Amino acid sequence: MHDHAPAAGGIRDASHRRLLAISLSLTATVMVVQVVGAILSGSLALLADAAHMFTDSSALVIALIATAVAARPADDRRTFGYQRAEVFGALINAIILIVLMVVVAVQGVQRLIDPGEVEVAGPLMLAVAVIGMVANAIALWVLGRAQKTSINVRGAYLEVMGDLIGSAMVIVAAVVIVTTGWVPADAIASLLIAVLILPRAVSLLREVFSVLAESAPEGMAVGEIRRHLKVYPGVVDVHDVHVWQLTRGAPVFTAHVTVDPAVLASGRSSQLLQELQGCLAHHFDVEHSTFQLEPADHDDCAAAHA
Repeated sequence: MHDHAPAAGGIRDASHRRLLAISLSLTATVMVVQVVGAILSGSLALLADAAHMFTDSSALVIALIATAVAARPADDRRTFGYQRAEVFGALINAIILIVLMVVVAVQGVQRLIDPGEVEVAGPLMLAVAVIGMVANAIALWVLGRAQKTSINVRGAYLEVMGDLIGSAMVIVAAVVIVTTGWVPADAIASLLIAVLILPRAVSLLREVFSVLAESAPEGMAVGEIRRHLKVYPGVVDVHDVHVWQLTRGAPVFTAHVTVDPAVLASGRSSQLLQELQGCLAHHFDVEHSTFQLEPADHDDCAAAHA
């Protein structure tokens, strides 16, 4: 009475690792360019964006390692496999984002309070920022589809998206410096980049904790699932329902289903089980489901309604 089909989600797909590797190559290359550009131009915003790119490079390395570990098959000890490794990788990414936010914010405030005799080479700053923006746009496009089914790829996707916006902010600051000579625009841009990091980190942490707490996946209503299952002929009640996810795109479902004793006596239990599993797969995208069919007079059912 069990469906042991592999959980959906594609996190073990080698194509995800290939996409992450492409994004890592782009990010690491642009990071080096930005560091050199920040040193030569004296731009704090460019350095902040380079630090952000460094964090993203580290996060992509973590993502690659986590996805490779998640690809290992299940065994007798880890019966669900290693898919949770992806979640821990996303947790590390979120922590890195928060640390970066604090460092950049402190540096930006210090420069605004005590700018000293800061000089920023606006044209060089602008050229490097444009290169970063183009590279980030390409990386974002590469990860776009995979991030919908993998929490770890999504973490990398959010970081690249932040880089894209950060590069746009640096471009605006560079244009201001080139056209007006107002150097504080550089420090303000660095602070905006720091502020940009916070919601991304919080969003990723919230999703990670939701998975680790084995909460029902977002948008999946247990009550609605129960109502769907109860409409099938022979189903009396559905109880002890549990829905959680191993990682993004890999939901797991278990439930006790009380059925009319005539269903079991007539040998229709297998057909009913297939119908219930088909309902979950087609209406709720749950590929891994486990049902325990019980006659209406089963003691467990009586205890559940006591």
